[in-house]
Amino acid sequence: MTSIDLRRNDKIKRFKSSYTLQFSDDNLQEYMNVMGMIFSMCGLMMKVKWCAWISVLCSFIGFANARGGDDSKQIFSCFMLSISAVVMSYLQNPTPMTLPFM
Repeated sequence: MTSIDLRRNDKIKRFKSSYTLQFSDDNLQEYMNVMGMIFSMCGLMMKVKWCAWISVLCSFIGFANARGGDDSKQIFSCFMLSISAVVMSYLQNPTPMTLPFM
């Protein structure tokens, strides 16, 4: 048995992981999509026009803050639901909208 060290110290390299976790602190798009869905459901079910218009606004904000790789089906469905809430609330009652606080 020989006591010669066969390890080559000049070939040793420290491991550096190329995988890094990236947490997104900006969840505004997801919040706006959820709020748009909630307001559009309130506009559809209760025929509240200002809820329907707020859902359209939330849909636009969610679309504006969308990242490149996000699911476009969710954004499209949020738009369609908010537009249908506005259309259905005006089909039910075609009079101009009155704000609840005025």
